[in-house]
Amino acid sequence: MKITNVETIYLRLPDVKEQCDSGQDALVVRVHTDAGITGIGEVDSAPLAAKGAIDGPFSHTIACGLSRIVTGMDPFETERIWHEMYTRNIYGGRRGAAFHAMSGIDMALWDIKGKALGLPVWKLLGGGFHQRIRCYASSLFGSTPEQTGELARRFRDQGFNAVKFGWAPMGQDERTDRALVREARRGLGDDADLLIDAGLVWDAKTAIQRARAFEEQRIFWLEEPLRPDDYEGYAKLSAAVDTRIAAGESESGRAMFLDLMDRGRVDVVQVDLTRCGGFTEAMKIAALAWDRGLPVANHGFTTYINVAAALHWLNSIPNALICEFVAEEETNLREQITRQRIRARDGFLEVPSEPGLGIDLDEDAVARYRVQ
Repeated sequence: MKITNVETIYLRLPDVKEQCDSGQDALVVRVHTDAGITGIGEVDSAPLAAKGAIDGPFSHTIACGLSRIVTGMDPFETERIWHEMYTRNIYGGRRGAAFHAMSGIDMALWDIKGKALGLPVWKLLGGGFHQRIRCYASSLFGSTPEQTGELARRFRDQGFNAVKFGWAPMGQDERTDRALVREARRGLGDDADLLIDAGLVWDAKTAIQRARAFEEQRIFWLEEPLRPDDYEGYAKLSAAVDTRIAAGESESGRAMFLDLMDRGRVDVVQVDLTRCGGFTEAMKIAALAWDRGLPVANHGFTTYINVAAALHWLNSIPNALICEFVAEEETNLREQITRQRIRARDGFLEVPSEPGLGIDLDEDAVARYRVQ
């Protein structure tokens, strides 16, 4: 079997809001083979930058479009293909969008392998740790503390026993920050886990103050309070507070995750399959975390392609903690572009059992939202 083409599909809602919701557009990758088996993947990044990294032409031996690199290769040779993509695009692809682009191709290759063998990806990865995985309802904060409390009650009534709120309006001032967390806890009740995503808004000193202030609300973790490159600040924060510090969604590849773990000293390592280099790299990151006694969780605020990939991966590693599951009720691509809709039941997600990722594109929706 040989790869014949890598198709990049940019999808976008007609109206995109000015908010931190990456479910409003998406870059889907479809890898075609001469055996008629097609795999799908996703890249959560700057979509057109990642698309350019895939579609781009040959410039020279270490600056080359990823599609050109992988075409003609055997899709089963995922380790070799990953190495070729990295080394032959090393000028532009060591970090950021061009590295993220590798993730979508790698994900699609594992989907192809699973479909060809009739097995779910988690079984190919050697997994089988879970039949279902605990998840948390992931949402942006309400526009006010009171609206946040109402959202928390709604998610609790839907059966979630863990809920995360993030980003604006957190970071405006201490009073608002404390009120947001207080009302979230009040709406959620005492028996569920409350997770807080600060959204890169503070320096280390302020983050330490906020983490201590939030202790009375017993938050499960404090996520990404600092800018991603402030590893020294993360180390100071982690050493100063008892609350778990979580981060990792901004990292792309094991070298960056090593900095986050060894210099930043975070407590929970968050890995996005659509950014980190796909399954091939995510397994290595999870092993590095395991060696350091650290739990891992996925990051994913995009489509069910990402969610399905995360479930396969979390089922394949011994240090999986919890799964992010977006519970936003706004109109987005998530509910539109795949034939399957993944649903939580009593705060858990079932591990897919179908061959490959177990997720398929809705071609009518793809045609409707595709940007040429």
